[in-house]
Amino acid sequence: MRLSTSLLTAATLLSPATAQLDKLAKQAGLKYFGAATDTPGQRERAPYAASYTQYDAILKSPDEFGQTTPTNGMKWLFTEPQPGLFNFTEGDYVADLAGTTRKLLRCHALVWHNQLAPWVDAANATWTKETLSAAITRHIRAVAGYYRGRCYAWDVVNEALDEDGTYRKSLFYNVLGEEYIKLAFRTAAEVDPGAALYYNDYGIERPASVKTAGAIRLIKMLKDAGIRIDGVGLQAHLHADVHPSEADLVATGQQFSELVREVAFTELDVRIEMPVNDTNLAWQTDAYQAVVGACIKVKKCVGITLWDFYDPFSWVPDVFAGQGAALLWFADFSKHPAYDGMVQTFKKLAGERKKKDCKKKRRAIRG
Repeated sequence: MRLSTSLLTAATLLSPATAQLDKLAKQAGLKYFGAATDTPGQRERAPYAASYTQYDAILKSPDEFGQTTPTNGMKWLFTEPQPGLFNFTEGDYVADLAGTTRKLLRCHALVWHNQLAPWVDAANATWTKETLSAAITRHIRAVAGYYRGRCYAWDVVNEALDEDGTYRKSLFYNVLGEEYIKLAFRTAAEVDPGAALYYNDYGIERPASVKTAGAIRLIKMLKDAGIRIDGVGLQAHLHADVHPSEADLVATGQQFSELVREVAFTELDVRIEMPVNDTNLAWQTDAYQAVVGACIKVKKCVGITLWDFYDPFSWVPDVFAGQGAALLWFADFSKHPAYDGMVQTFKKLAGERKKKDCKKKRRAIRG
C-alpha cells in the first residue's frame, strides 16, 4: 500500500533512526522483544522477493528483535509429512537464523489441530487411543528431540480450547480426551527438559473471558496431575477498535502468574478495518502500548513476540476480509505510529524502573 502524505508524516516524523525495541524492552525489565518469521518464498512471502533484503536487515538487527519464532516451519504439516518421515528444512531456516543472530528461539508448535499432515487427517476414522498416542509421542520425541537445547520455549499444545472455554472437538480430543494434552506435556518435558513448556491460545487476553477461565482450568488440570507446565502464551491477535485495555491485560496476566512461572505475548498483531486512517492508526497505537505496559507491569511476563513485523507478510488479510495493516512496518517499510508509541511506553516505564532501583539502592546504603 502507499500512504497519503499526512499519514506518512505521522508514521515517520518521530521514528528513531536506529532499531531499538528489544534494547528498550530489556531496559524496562523484559527478557526479549521479538518477531516471528517464515521461510523465504513460501506462503505470504512468496510474491515479495524484492523486499527480502530490507526485511532481513530489520529482522536481524540485535537491538530491534532479540527473539524469533517460526510461524509455520515447525508445525506437523512440515515436520512430519509422512508417518515417521521427518523434514526439518523449514524449521531449520528460522532456528539457524536465531543461532547466527544470537536471538532467543521460541519453538512453535508441537500439537495443534490445524496444519496437520494430510495423513493424520486421513486416518481420522481409524485412529485408536493406542495408535494416536503412539503417533503423538513419536512426533514430539522426533521434533522436540531434534531441536533439543535450541529452544528457549516450546508451544507444546496450541489452541486446545473452543470459544466457550470448553475443549475444542479436535481429532486429538475426540479420540483421547484431555489425555492428549497430558501426554504432550509429559513427553515434551522428558525430551527437552531445558525448554520452557507453554500452553498457547488466542482469546485469553481478557480476565472475565470464559476462554480465559478454560485456560486456567487446563493449567490446573496439568498441575493436579503432576505434569510440568511452565508458561502461558497469550497470542494477542487483537482488533484495533475493540482491544482489551492495559488494566484487563494486567489482570489476566496476574491470574495466569498465580499458576505458572512465566507469561508471554506470543503472536501479537493488531488488525485494522481497511483503509488505514488517522483514527484507526491511533486505536492501533493504543492497543500496542497496552500490551507493552501490561507485560512490563506483570512481573512474570517475560516478553512480546510480533506475529511477523512487515504488513505484506501478515496472515491477517487472507483470513479477515477487509482487514489488514496489523503489524509495525507498512509495505514501503515506513513505520506505523504504533512503533513510536511502543518506544515511548518502553522509555517511560524503563525510566520509572530506573528510579525505583535508585531508591532501593539509597535505602540499602542508609540501612
